[in-house]
Amino acid sequence: MEIQAAVAKVHKYATSESGDTLEMIERPHGGLSLVLADGQRSGRAAKVISNLVARKAISLLAEGVRDGAAARAAHDYLYANRGGKVLATLNIVSVDLVTKTVVISRNSHCPVIVADHDGVRTLDAPSQPVGIYPGTKPVITELPLAPHTWLVVFTDGVLAAGQRYGERLDVVQLVTNFLASGEVDAQAMADAILERAVELDRGRPSDDVSVLVIAIVPRVRDDNVRRMTVSFPIDWNYDVSSKAHPRAVKAAPGDGR
Repeated sequence: MEIQAAVAKVHKYATSESGDTLEMIERPHGGLSLVLADGQRSGRAAKVISNLVARKAISLLAEGVRDGAAARAAHDYLYANRGGKVLATLNIVSVDLVTKTVVISRNSHCPVIVADHDGVRTLDAPSQPVGIYPGTKPVITELPLAPHTWLVVFTDGVLAAGQRYGERLDVVQLVTNFLASGEVDAQAMADAILERAVELDRGRPSDDVSVLVIAIVPRVRDDNVRRMTVSFPIDWNYDVSSKAHPRAVKAAPGDGR
């Protein structure tokens, strides 16, 4: 088996920065943990909040703290730091090679989509965001680590996609159709969901959109090499011929950064 983790994200139209933060850490005893946080509102202020929450959680996970405890600590930290006046949603997904399980911790109104040998379903039990209510805890689901398991985690920009035009994105159907095609690439699934969300918003996302896909699939290579690829667009041009300094370039409408 191999673990594939892929992310596709774009900021809200007419803002310069996404308010969502994604962090990944290798677990001390084997496996991976991924943290997706969405700060209140959007733009730079939201980014500060999501960074604060995600980094608190990821630092504790790196020290071997259990997922539920890390989520509660992130809540306590935001609650104390901002006086209970600012919220964030928080999702932690861990592939734990010690327990041979996948652990999903939710502090978000957005469901998590699970596809495995039992079919495609949603994890949508009510849960509270972090930072507002004292004693907030995550909703935790633990699944066996098994091949052909897919998890799709997203922020509320996916839920909001198309709503202002009377449409909505059916993520479950999109995932079902994707898997029926025989595709086994997590990045392709993440890209497909984000592209559909942006399409429903007519190329102008109404909120920050982030999609995280984790797949446990058969190996595509026989080696034991670990690989990670990141694509990170930036708004700079550099004139090589004149050795000029970089200059800022204004993003075109709908151009995600």
